[in-house]
Amino acid sequence: MGESINSGVLAKWHVKDGDIVKKDQPLFELETDKITSEGTAEAAGKISLKVAAGAEVKIGQVVAGIDSDAAGAAAAPAAPSASATPASLSAPASGTAPQSPAVRRLASETGIDPASVSGSGKAGRVTKGDMIEAQSKPAAAAAPAVTSATPAAPAAPAKAAAPSGERQTRRKMSPLRQKIAQRLVAAQHEAAMLTTFNEVDMSAVMALRAKYQDDFVKKNGLKLGFMSFFTKAVVHALKEVPAINAQLDGDHIVENNYYDVGVAVSTEKGLMVPVIRNCDELGMAGIERAIGDAAKRARDGKITLADLEGGVFTITNGGIFGSMLSTPIINPPQSAILGLHAINERPVAVNGQVVIRPMMYLALSYDHRLVDGKEAVTFLVKVKQAIEDPARLVIGI
Repeated sequence: MGESINSGVLAKWHVKDGDIVKKDQPLFELETDKITSEGTAEAAGKISLKVAAGAEVKIGQVVAGIDSDAAGAAAAPAAPSASATPASLSAPASGTAPQSPAVRRLASETGIDPASVSGSGKAGRVTKGDMIEAQSKPAAAAAPAVTSATPAAPAAPAKAAAPSGERQTRRKMSPLRQKIAQRLVAAQHEAAMLTTFNEVDMSAVMALRAKYQDDFVKKNGLKLGFMSFFTKAVVHALKEVPAINAQLDGDHIVENNYYDVGVAVSTEKGLMVPVIRNCDELGMAGIERAIGDAAKRARDGKITLADLEGGVFTITNGGIFGSMLSTPIINPPQSAILGLHAINERPVAVNGQVVIRPMMYLALSYDHRLVDGKEAVTFLVKVKQAIEDPARLVIGI
């Protein structure tokens, strides 16, 4: 897990106590303050769980045992199930998959039996979202139980159970979310952070992208997006304004002579910033492929610590969620971060004429202890020029 990680939260079990598991079968998810990783079975056999889901565990702690002598018994439960009594069959029907702490909590708060909810999770497991959806239709979810108990007034229990679930829920912050919170607060407390803005006309990039999209897909097997243009523009601007490609280490200024750019990715676990290495050496297709691969691994929980370390600059794109303008927070120890926003058609003046153009606001947040306003504005102007006239990236001006 890395020397800096000492503990984590066993967020979810994929198996139940007593299940027969196969070698390399995914067993659980472990959340730490940096990454979420998956634990797999080291051998086949019958598993005995020793730690409940949601518990904090130490690295190296035993969380389960596997009886490898029972590995051949995987098919055994099928035989008795055929001659089992109706009573014995009813237990698996209501608990075919383990319930998460969030599901159990919502069940106790709302009175909704998870067994009556159709699960959309893996192996039919009922998820928190399923419970919330069932809760949004309290009358339908509660009708069977209420009708059998009090046929004269089926709606009363549903109304009584709804407020606690609808008005408030409580859950513990994940280690990753706690770490994100600590780093963001620390960045604001430690850095003299300032944000400068500009706007960029996306017409040239959009036209270039539309013209060559089909050929690009045919040759590379992936689409040409905007992020590769902005990544190349950032590398170009970093070379022109090297003060942005530096960081503070105590009373020393460390100048970086490489161009590893972090790209912020939103995941269910929180915001991650995988780093794309040597962006100055990659072509547009290489950058698009690297970003796509890193984003997929981040969302699938396959990201590693090495993927998140060593970036010199970060790009974050709030525009994909519709953000028009924001002030991004720098990712220490980096000295700056570029925020991209939504592309909106707006009237602008061009050569004395009012025309409609696809415009985007750019925001550069930087550490004023290291970067002066002149350098920050110059950097942002270089990015703007490269996007509005992509030929600059080819000839290096």
